[in-house]
Amino acid sequence: MVKKIRIGYAAFSHESNSFAYQPASLDKWREWGILYGEDIRAEYETSKASIAGYYGRLRDEADVELVPLVFARLMPMGPITVEATEFLFSEILRLVQEQGPWDGLLLPLHGAAVSDKYLDGDGEICAQIRDLVGEDVIIGASLDMHANVSQKIVEECDVVTIYQTNPHIDTYEQAVHCADLVLRTIRGEINPVMYLADPPLLVNILSQGTSDEPMAELLRAAQAQWQKPGALWVGIGEGYPYADVPEMGMTFLAITDGDPALAKELADAVANRAWELKVELQGSSTSVHDALQRADKASAFPVVLFDVGDNVGAGTPGDSTYVLHEARALGVRGVTQALRDADVAVQCHKLGVGATFTGEVGGKCDELHGAPFPITGVITSVSDGKYEETKPVHGGFRFFDDGPSAVIKSDDGFTILVTTYPAMSASLDQFRSSGVDPVQERIMVVKGVHSPRPAYEPIGKELIWLSTAGASTADLSTFTYKHIRKPLYPLQKDATYTP
Repeated sequence: MVKKIRIGYAAFSHESNSFAYQPASLDKWREWGILYGEDIRAEYETSKASIAGYYGRLRDEADVELVPLVFARLMPMGPITVEATEFLFSEILRLVQEQGPWDGLLLPLHGAAVSDKYLDGDGEICAQIRDLVGEDVIIGASLDMHANVSQKIVEECDVVTIYQTNPHIDTYEQAVHCADLVLRTIRGEINPVMYLADPPLLVNILSQGTSDEPMAELLRAAQAQWQKPGALWVGIGEGYPYADVPEMGMTFLAITDGDPALAKELADAVANRAWELKVELQGSSTSVHDALQRADKASAFPVVLFDVGDNVGAGTPGDSTYVLHEARALGVRGVTQALRDADVAVQCHKLGVGATFTGEVGGKCDELHGAPFPITGVITSVSDGKYEETKPVHGGFRFFDDGPSAVIKSDDGFTILVTTYPAMSASLDQFRSSGVDPVQERIMVVKGVHSPRPAYEPIGKELIWLSTAGASTADLSTFTYKHIRKPLYPLQKDATYTP
């Protein structure tokens, strides 16, 4: 009987906002669900997330046994607490040890995990896994494009791939690449070597859309390098600017077949072009006042306003009220948005459909995201907040849960979808499952920068990105960084770079 190649996978995935009010506590991780064994397969195999990509590449390999160990994913919020860090690390390391030996391990990490114990949470778990299994086990990590990719991750892994779309719709494909390279390495077909270029450069969140210039040009440059003989993978990490860590910023990674000099050449080529475009990579946004006036005068709807400062996918509370208050002050009607307020959601469920709600909604989690919004209106629906998206979606996920939710239509022209949990605007079904069709609305306010684009670009007659305040504001000068490397462009204009 032929001995099977045993490949396990285990990880936690978190994008940690150093400036967010809510810590990623162990209770939060448990609330979201820590999955073991076949429960992981059941949750993710039919999605387009990274884990599904592992199955997509390896399930038909008769000589491969793919073993799910443990996986935990938590909505972006503040840094991971020490208690949560120690628990997640211990579970991953325990199962890796107990269910070994292994030929390979796959790590569906994020790359921007910050904990109160380790600034580089992803790099540290890679290092501890490597110490446990030794040098002979082939380790592959598949990272989010917002990863602050550290040299430690690259040193401890044999293969690293990164999403190359933002919104993230190639999660599956990049995980396939990762699993493929790991398997080929185990079989002795290739000898991957990696080089990471990390110029002192950050790209503003507003310029991180990969279908927009100049990011699109940089992706074309990376693809051109990937086509060269000997290259196994070349790509870009955009970085996550809300993580206060030394690795914060853009990175450029190349993998070659046994040729370290070529890997450096390929990565440096893309990094050099990014440095030449550093000014163009900083983006621009529109004030809430100007955007609402523009939207109100539009001739075709819906107009989609992106609330950049309350980007739930970047760790914010999802209860920002700046746009609502400004719209009321300007007399702009027909504004629709989701707003997190667990207490109001409970009240609406008790009152029921058809009842009138009077009270304050949102603006309650912290002082960064506005004041509570007074509203009187009719409750038009209540729901459990669960919905499914089968079309391409940011991150490749399929099942969503915003918690008990309700829709309130106010007397003065606002439609508020009240959710229990912070709610990403990644799917039109978020609203449709509660009886609101975004296509029929006048002005849609969505929480995010790029994650809502797959859903809202096809329907939006105009898209406007807002210069709103909050824990994910595009104005990075409002943050006090303690750990980032300096100088770092554009925070320090005198930064220089020589590969």
